[in-house]
Amino acid sequence: MTVAQQAARPARADSIFFPAMAWAMMAVVLTGFAPSWFLRSYIPIPIPLVPLSPLIMVHGTAFTLWMVLFITQTSLVAANRRDIHRKLGWWGAGLAVAMMVLGWMAALDSLRHGATPVPGISPATFFVVPIGSLAAFAPLVLLGVFNRKRADYHKRYMLISIMVVLTPASARIPLWYFPQISPLLFGFAVADIFLLALVGYDFYRRGKIHPATWIGGAILIALEPGRMIIGQTQWWQAFANSLV
Repeated sequence: MTVAQQAARPARADSIFFPAMAWAMMAVVLTGFAPSWFLRSYIPIPIPLVPLSPLIMVHGTAFTLWMVLFITQTSLVAANRRDIHRKLGWWGAGLAVAMMVLGWMAALDSLRHGATPVPGISPATFFVVPIGSLAAFAPLVLLGVFNRKRADYHKRYMLISIMVVLTPASARIPLWYFPQISPLLFGFAVADIFLLALVGYDFYRRGKIHPATWIGGAILIALEPGRMIIGQTQWWQAFANSLV
């Protein structure tokens, strides 16, 4: 009885931790995009807004669906409904491909409208933020799909894939009481907090960091300074301006 209870304890912990992380990240998305997407008509915002063209609306809907799907998938596993989880997984893979295409198109649309949610950063420089997120999102989702039969790897790769696309939302969270903080650095910090929560959970569960957390975390951490360095280079500015 004692051995069985000890073996079941990690599964119960997973069923609490991963859904909680999914809901917390959804809260970040809702808060960050409330002024420009969810509550656009009701919340004033001091920066130019990208017109809600059909492309932007489809893009926003697809990324919102991804968050809803992630919450659903973690909840299904927690409820031990892995049969439905697997069926939805293939729809999720198709949605991920659509998100890559729509993410590129929406980022390009924002660039051409000269929109940037971060004051002091040019649209050409900010263009590297969503593009960098997509560049990390794709391999993490692929790693999640390839490791779908290894649940501990699969769930960590999918969780970190959300973290890397969270920056555009968290960078838009209003910092009324801390105007001296860079929105972009705050966006990176939010993703890092979620990663640290996963690292802490790994130590709680395993006594060490899981290999998937090491790999996904390395991609996330390298992405933060890496894309900003790239975004300020001459060749990136020329590339972005050529797209405009």
